[in-house]
Amino acid sequence: MLRDGTGVRGSVLRVIDRSLARRATAEAVGSAFLVAIVVGSGIAASRLSPNDVGLQLLENSTATGAGLIALILAFGPVSGAHFNPVVTLADWLLGGITGVAGAVYVGAQIVGCCAGAVVANLMFELDAVNLSTHTRASHGLWIGEFVATLGLILVIFGIVRSGRASAAPFAVGGYIAAAYWFTSSTSFANPAVTIARMLSNTFAGIRPSSVPPFVAVQIVAALCAVALAKYLHPDVDAVDVVVPHEHSHSNR
Repeated sequence: MLRDGTGVRGSVLRVIDRSLARRATAEAVGSAFLVAIVVGSGIAASRLSPNDVGLQLLENSTATGAGLIALILAFGPVSGAHFNPVVTLADWLLGGITGVAGAVYVGAQIVGCCAGAVVANLMFELDAVNLSTHTRASHGLWIGEFVATLGLILVIFGIVRSGRASAAPFAVGGYIAAAYWFTSSTSFANPAVTIARMLSNTFAGIRPSSVPPFVAVQIVAALCAVALAKYLHPDVDAVDVVVPHEHSHSNR
C-alpha cells in the first residue's frame, strides 16, 4: 500500500527524480561536448587549412565522427546517449520514454549544446557568443537535411533490430562522418546542435534565420523515419531503440 509523500510513494518519486536528473545531466554534458567538438574542430580546421575547404571538411567530419563514438560509449549506459531531440522524439513515439522525461531530455540537450558552442568559442579566444552570418537556405540544403536525419534514425533502428546494439556508437559515428560528405547540408541532423551552431560565426556556424527551416525539416524527417522503421521492423522493442541504459533495464 502506498502511503503519503513522506512514505513509500515519496521515496519512489525521489528515486525517479534522481534517476531522471542523472540521465538529464548525462544528456546535457554529452551534448555540450558534442557541439564543442563540432564547432571547435571547425575553428581549428579553418585555421590549420585556411585555403582548402575540402580539407577543412575532412578534419571537421573526422573529429565529429570519432568524438561522437567516444561520447556514446561514455554516456550511453546512463542516458542512452540521445544528444538529439529527434532521437528522443522517436524514442517517445515508440513508447521508450515518457513525455515528461522526453521534455527534460530535450531541454538538457539544447542547454548543453549551447554551452558547448560558447566553450568552443572561448577556447579559441573568440567572443563567447557571436551570431553566425553563414546563410544556409535553399531547397537542396533542406533536402540534404531530410536525408541526413532520416538516415540517422534508420541506422539506429537497423542496428538495434539486428541485435547488435553494442555496435550503435560506431554505426552512428560512422554515419554522421559520412553524411558530412554525401549530404548537401553537411548533416546537422540535430535540432539542438542546429540551434547551438548559430552562436558561433565560424566554419560550423549557421545564420539564425536559417535555423527554423532546418529544424522543421529534421522533425518531419524523424516522423517519416519512425513510420518507415515501424513498417520495416513491426516487432521492434521500443525500449531498445536507443543504446541500452539504466532506465531501459529497470523497465524490463
